[in-house]
Amino acid sequence: MIRNFNPTDRRILTSPAVHPCEGISPTTLFNSLLTLSQNICNFNSIFFPSQKRNAREVIRQIGILLIFLEDIRDRRLILPDSVVLCFSELHLTFQKIHFLLEDCTREGAKLWILMKSQLISTRFRVLVRGISTALDILPLNLIDVGFEVKELVELVTRQARKAKFDLDPEDEWVSEQVVWILNYFEKGIEPDLSFIKCILDYLEIRGWTDCAREINFLEEEIGFQSADSDEREVPFLSSLLGLMSYCRGVIFESFDHRSFEQIDGRCNMEIQILSCLNPEDFRCPISLELMTDPVTISTGQTYDRPSIEKWLKAGNIICPKTGEKLRNTELVPNSSLLKLIQRFCADYGVSLSKSGSRTRDITRTILPGSPAAAETIKVLSRFLAKRLVFGSIEQRKTAAQEIRILTKSNIYNRSCLIESGTIQPLVKLLSLPDRIAQENAIGALLKLSKHSNGKKIIMDIGGLKQILSVLKSGLSYEAKQIAAATIFYLASVKENRKLLGENPETIPGLVELIKEKPTCGKKNAVAAIFALLLYPGNHKKVVESGVIPSLIEIIGSSDKDELVADSLAVIAAVGDSVEGTSEILKSKGLSMTIRSLKSLGSKVGKEYCVSILLCLSKNGGEEVMEELSKDSGVTSSLYSLITDGTSHASNKARSLLKILHKFRETSTSSRFIGSGACEHLFHMQ
Repeated sequence: MIRNFNPTDRRILTSPAVHPCEGISPTTLFNSLLTLSQNICNFNSIFFPSQKRNAREVIRQIGILLIFLEDIRDRRLILPDSVVLCFSELHLTFQKIHFLLEDCTREGAKLWILMKSQLISTRFRVLVRGISTALDILPLNLIDVGFEVKELVELVTRQARKAKFDLDPEDEWVSEQVVWILNYFEKGIEPDLSFIKCILDYLEIRGWTDCAREINFLEEEIGFQSADSDEREVPFLSSLLGLMSYCRGVIFESFDHRSFEQIDGRCNMEIQILSCLNPEDFRCPISLELMTDPVTISTGQTYDRPSIEKWLKAGNIICPKTGEKLRNTELVPNSSLLKLIQRFCADYGVSLSKSGSRTRDITRTILPGSPAAAETIKVLSRFLAKRLVFGSIEQRKTAAQEIRILTKSNIYNRSCLIESGTIQPLVKLLSLPDRIAQENAIGALLKLSKHSNGKKIIMDIGGLKQILSVLKSGLSYEAKQIAAATIFYLASVKENRKLLGENPETIPGLVELIKEKPTCGKKNAVAAIFALLLYPGNHKKVVESGVIPSLIEIIGSSDKDELVADSLAVIAAVGDSVEGTSEILKSKGLSMTIRSLKSLGSKVGKEYCVSILLCLSKNGGEEVMEELSKDSGVTSSLYSLITDGTSHASNKARSLLKILHKFRETSTSSRFIGSGACEHLFHMQ
């Protein structure tokens, strides 16, 4: 009868209670009501950060009713219909009380529950009145229990009817102090730490981990409300989030590394699939979900219509992605992209209406959620910058880690920390002979390198040298793979690609990482090399680095489709040159590409295979064409791509088929002789 809800699967302060159905067995209903009562009474041993009085009173009243229910159970009484009706109403009310008690004791929600004290007190009062109403219609005279037990039930009925359940004066005072502190921050004044500590002590937020839980909850709640388009409470939630971030960074400087790993995630994949056909390009930059109605704005950027309309409706007049001022607010449908998205969804069985469970709108963090949040993060950023410069080694390590967390999914935080001057001391921290310090520093720099100003400062101060040093000889594999991801973001700036490629340590360092075992490092290194190849001058260096044999080995041995597709993307990029073709053929890349074309499940990977084969047929001579023409599986795979592939893949497959057909014709008639034949065929198609 009782539905088992995980409190973390339910929105806080919601009550998905269900009324027992009319045909329910009286025994089933009674047993479920008894279990609910016992579960509620179990909250007696749990700490309530706020609502102590109200929670204690409602648990006491239900504890008395539990005696009544247990007496019925022990006597094995048969309940008349009128009693079952009353118990049905009690069951619904008890469910709601149980949900409310779960919320009042929920890990991470201490501060939010405190600030909602008035609402929660009212809910307690309404629910206890519901108990009184149900008991008013209970025909006690039809239930054969002891006189003393009946008196207890009547006592609860009277008390429930009169219960006030007012706001606890202590809760009210502490919540007022929170508002007072937020007002101070909003004015740019840093409040006395002793006041903040009093609040934390009252809620029993004792350390870094407790603070982190509060922050995670507030972030989730902001995400929920933004996704629901009901953002009335988002500014206040953002203010509380800023306060908790300040407490974690300033008051609780020592942290639990295991808790941090759960928050940040080990070996987090920073780079996804590559190329212009990248499914990530089908996601709206605002919502990060697949676009169902892509539209282009005056800056040339494309967004999902509901997301950009919401952005514009909020009064924003800049492009969320580039920050440029909009010349107009016209939204032009991008029908070509919509067709590609629809084809992608058909290929991979993705439902456009269910492409994501919840919007993850990082772009909303370009601006602070509230004035108080803005000033709090500025104060915290200055504090962390000072710690990085003047603090002890432990304080510097902690500051770097705090920056790494603050910048994980918040663009405004990145901006504040960059303006506070954190990049240069973070770069210096990379050379410290301490694994945790190095991982924290490079992790923080990775997040800051996603900001345009961050990329510029890193390059301007010569930070590339230290990042490459970590890539080559970092104290842990995690530090190395994060360094590779940082290089990828630095290479996203056109002017940086040439400088990165000219450094003699960049490409060899990435190639070395590809040869090591863990997948995350390989993927980040492959993606960084692909970004460097966007500058034509780096092609020859990549070919000479010996990366192609390593990539071919990955293609032949890896079971990670994305990594295989990325490796094929790099080979396709370098295969257009004679040197690249020669290296691919020398490394037995032709047979591996043919095998991948026939066996890969990924249509993106198949398209890269066709691109590689086109390059090899152009530069590789008759040897390549003969190998392709004698394998009937190549032709069938190409026809399959023409039918089911994207428009790009279909065009490439059609071009390669024309070359193959022409080669077979000319080979039969012997009209083309010598190695120049294939080059001629390529230009004829």
